[in-house]
Amino acid sequence: MAAARGKIDLHLHTLKSDGRLTPTELVRLAHARGVRWMALTDHDTTAGVGEATEVGRGMGIEVIPGVELGTDSTSGDVHMLGLFLDIADPEFQATMARFREGRVERVYTIVRNLAAVGVEITSDRVFEIAGEASVGRPHVAQALLEKGHVSAMPEAFDKYLAHGGPGDVPRDKLSTAQAIEMIHRVGGLAVLAHPFESEKDVFPLVPGMAAEGLDGIETYYQGYDRDRVRFLLDLCTRHGLVPTGGSDFHGFPLAGHKAVVNEPGSVDVPFQVREGLEARLAARRA
Repeated sequence: MAAARGKIDLHLHTLKSDGRLTPTELVRLAHARGVRWMALTDHDTTAGVGEATEVGRGMGIEVIPGVELGTDSTSGDVHMLGLFLDIADPEFQATMARFREGRVERVYTIVRNLAAVGVEITSDRVFEIAGEASVGRPHVAQALLEKGHVSAMPEAFDKYLAHGGPGDVPRDKLSTAQAIEMIHRVGGLAVLAHPFESEKDVFPLVPGMAAEGLDGIETYYQGYDRDRVRFLLDLCTRHGLVPTGGSDFHGFPLAGHKAVVNEPGSVDVPFQVREGLEARLAARRA
């Protein structure tokens, strides 16, 4: 891989899942923000990777094929990033298709649950908002915003869609071990995403996940102060994991971040992250 300098952002979303921008728009924005090494990590889909890769190639940006998966654990829903994936693998794509079908069924259940507490939206409108995307809670949140049930997207998550809320509906997921195994099978690296945002304390699970083959932890992330970064760096060192980082850009504020829209490249990810990931990838593929 080339070693051109530039900002690094390994957690980005497009409207192929629950972001606001097309893959082309995302790459152009990332380029304008100084990003030169980025991963497209839409939820349960790699549909935007081809377009992003082509556009990035013409702009001097290396686009890493990735995905974000929800996994089941004793700490609830734990998100896993897969990076450097062989997205042409048919078995992998069949699994992603199954997960997207589960997302559709979940929308119907969420809408019914919200109606039971007097909050009326329609599943048809949620699907209209999602379009061809992998439908998810942000599309439900937008429908809630349109109907005036909330005044901002983060409020929709905090009030209705977060853990324990009426819109908290489980869906088909892999275990952490299964997700790691699948990511490795298609040539990728498995990274624990935004660990402080997990439903429950995920850190007691890290030794077990490391033993299962976890490759890294998202250490540099929006809102993570020096103490959190130091804690995660120490965790990576103790378990032989690579620290990674990214903005988790969607194009709208995320739950808990109020009016903040974190732009691509807004999280300071040191160049050593790239070096560590390239070394880990070479070792995995040796």
